[in-house]
Amino acid sequence: MHRPFSPTKLYVTTLNNVLLKQPSITPAWHNSSHRQLFATQPSTAVINNEVNDVAILGGGITGLACAYYLSQDLPDTKITLLESTSRLGGWLNTETIDVGNGNIIFEQGPRSLRPVFPNGRVTLDLISKLGLEHRLLSTDEKSVAAQNRFIYYPNHLVRIPGPGQSFVKSFTTLVSEPVFKGVFSGLILEPFKPKRHSALKDESVGSFFTRRFGSALADNLASAFVHGIYAGDINQLSVCSIFPKLWFFEESSQSVIKGLWKSSGIETLIIPREDITVMERPPKLVNMKGWGVFTLVGGIGELADTIADKLEKNPNVTIHKQTIVQSLELLKAKSAIQINMTRSGRAAPMITEKFSHVISTIPGVNLDQIADLPPLRQTPAVTVMVVNVFFAGQDLLPAHGFGYLIPRSIPFSENPERALGVVFDSEVTVGQDTVPGTKVTVMLGGHWWNDWSSYPDEDEGARMAKAVLKRHLGIDKEPTLIRVGLQKDCIPQYIVGHRERMAQTSSLLERFEGRLRVAGSSYRGVGLNDCVRAASDVVQGLVDGTGTNGLESFVGEQQWCLLRRNRQRWN
Repeated sequence: MHRPFSPTKLYVTTLNNVLLKQPSITPAWHNSSHRQLFATQPSTAVINNEVNDVAILGGGITGLACAYYLSQDLPDTKITLLESTSRLGGWLNTETIDVGNGNIIFEQGPRSLRPVFPNGRVTLDLISKLGLEHRLLSTDEKSVAAQNRFIYYPNHLVRIPGPGQSFVKSFTTLVSEPVFKGVFSGLILEPFKPKRHSALKDESVGSFFTRRFGSALADNLASAFVHGIYAGDINQLSVCSIFPKLWFFEESSQSVIKGLWKSSGIETLIIPREDITVMERPPKLVNMKGWGVFTLVGGIGELADTIADKLEKNPNVTIHKQTIVQSLELLKAKSAIQINMTRSGRAAPMITEKFSHVISTIPGVNLDQIADLPPLRQTPAVTVMVVNVFFAGQDLLPAHGFGYLIPRSIPFSENPERALGVVFDSEVTVGQDTVPGTKVTVMLGGHWWNDWSSYPDEDEGARMAKAVLKRHLGIDKEPTLIRVGLQKDCIPQYIVGHRERMAQTSSLLERFEGRLRVAGSSYRGVGLNDCVRAASDVVQGLVDGTGTNGLESFVGEQQWCLLRRNRQRWN
């Protein structure tokens, strides 16, 4: 096992690249916690033992992780988890299907995770603490699934140049494939373009990439990448929130390419200031060297199920499903938050309970409705239809790899279903299914469906997915199994101005005197790793007093750390 990464000096800069301080990092330990903490002294809440009972709004992965971390850090605290639906886990939704001679696993939500620092490390730490190491299933970083990623343009699959491909082959692809036309020249010219005006505080992803690299890279590559993670529109999403490091590089180095080049050395690492605490936590027990992506043998839903099982066995944890919070307010004495809720439908009698603290992990737009936080109204979400398809007994894929994404620039005739991309699941999670065959997931909709008044039903969704597979991959065989799920409002959209709105929300939360805190996909990242990290941070802030509401990192200009590191690995 590698020793933890030990930076000797820390340079904290703002977006104006001003040197603020140069401290050494001296970690401290909090005896009651299972994690390493960094407050210089415990918070007033901990000293006075005020964290007596905590309500957690939402039973998705963020809410479950919050409840678990609290139960470990403050084992005597009473925890009440409130979930509006009849199941826990949120968008983590794994289905295991018996097909007679074995099982296959369909994921309607996340299906694989990347072990990247820092958030992937936090998730792996959680998996280790839950005793799930033996259930981990990884894909090697040198496998075709990890190295082969495709874009469909204009009417065929194009492998993105990268690891595992010779320089000659990569160069030939760059100069011959239409999807890269104009991209190479845009990369060459970028260092010579003037940096943005100092008055510009944010802009869309599309505007940024077009301004720096040209429209070809924005429309053909950036839009495909954004489709794969956010299912969103590059002309609406905030570059400051989606690609913050690129935004910083333009300001600090006058060029994105120059900034990337300066930060590529083995002696330095540039990270957001808030990631420093993750680097100083004890090393994880999971050795992830050589991993491309990972999942669990029973699917990602196994993570949520395991946490839920541990919480249900904890006498200090109470879980209420089908419970809808109608309103919450800080009592006049400021000693507690009162929650008004109904169970089994809004027609049921109102129930009122008081809690010393509340952590909200529900969508921001929903929190605004019960706590009056207007900036959160401007974080919309997109709807994605997920279609799992399985063909028994044979390999039908024309190319091997992780899958492919579809850019916004593709001709409508090639994508009338408005698909976002296709994942080659049988190649990404080898060993998960016990039946041979080809398994793929087709993702439809996202921002393309924003103006739709209604969505396709299951039969229509299945027809659309099969049409995509036939047109793009030449698969004309009838599937052995197919599952269609409509994930309504599943991915929050960080549209231009997101960081400023979160700072405004942080200010508005001050009226709750630190008793209302937030975490989840509406704020600091939409992925599972992001949500687990947010849960870890908000609980740590409550326990040790280093945070007040979960949105502290949005206040003021984002700060970056330039670490001059030793040669030890931190992963």
